[in-house]
Amino acid sequence: MKTRTHILWVMGIVLLSGGPFISPALAGGPLKVAVSIPPQKYFVQRIGGNLVDVSVMVSPGSSPATYEPRPRQMVDLTRSKIYFAIGVGFEAVWLEKFAHASPKMKIISTQDGIEKIAMKTHRHHGKGTDHAGDRVPTHMKDPHVWLSPPLVILQARHILKGLVRVDPVNRERYESGYRRFCNELVALDLRISRLFQDRGQDRRFMVYHPAWGYFAKAYDLVQIPVELEGKNPNPRELERLILLARDLGIRTVFVQPQFSQKSAGTVARAIGGQVVFADPLAPDWAENLLHVAEKIRRALK
Repeated sequence: MKTRTHILWVMGIVLLSGGPFISPALAGGPLKVAVSIPPQKYFVQRIGGNLVDVSVMVSPGSSPATYEPRPRQMVDLTRSKIYFAIGVGFEAVWLEKFAHASPKMKIISTQDGIEKIAMKTHRHHGKGTDHAGDRVPTHMKDPHVWLSPPLVILQARHILKGLVRVDPVNRERYESGYRRFCNELVALDLRISRLFQDRGQDRRFMVYHPAWGYFAKAYDLVQIPVELEGKNPNPRELERLILLARDLGIRTVFVQPQFSQKSAGTVARAIGGQVVFADPLAPDWAENLLHVAEKIRRALK
């Protein structure tokens, strides 16, 4: 298991940088903040506590890749002081519209400084035991940076800086919340690391949509996706996935509620296994991440 010193190093850096503070009047209630997905709400609330009122754009059951904000949400954005972006699909189209609709709202990219990894597809060769497959990077960059506790610490620093910039009066309270949250992230990271310490050499698990790349990278795992570049596999590719799963002894296919489970169910039935939910967008982020980690641990051969 690789060292966790990088996360502890990031924790030790508390100095804030940037331009001069803005000091708007924040009378009349908590600071109104908007985010793209439910896990971000968890992050902002852990840092801001009752000083913030967080609204989420992507509603439960929707995909951040294709989501379109409702008119009511666009109206609500005019009351938000900050929008914390994270790099999910719909932002590429909508962030500019958000800025135009709410010119006084600060848009802060919490994924800045994170080196994105490529989404992985899976190419298989031959039949029987001769199709272990190669992980092949696509042109798509993986946006799921919120599923790795070490990377969430980096995102938390952007959140802290944004809150302090807009509300400098409460700087000490935000910094206190940030430190507590970082301690929680370190504890969660270490707890998940220990789950996988004794899992041996084969650390591969099968997912429908490759959302767990950063999680896998953080804990020395390998995700094998069923989906190929956003599309269901064709019958031949599906057959090869089934053969691969059998060869590896895989009996679980992880799916998320935002996607169809049809292909995953086909694979699971063919290998005499099961489909298990692993939601990357659950609002109870820390508890959910730990539960998913425990599910993956049980699924490993």
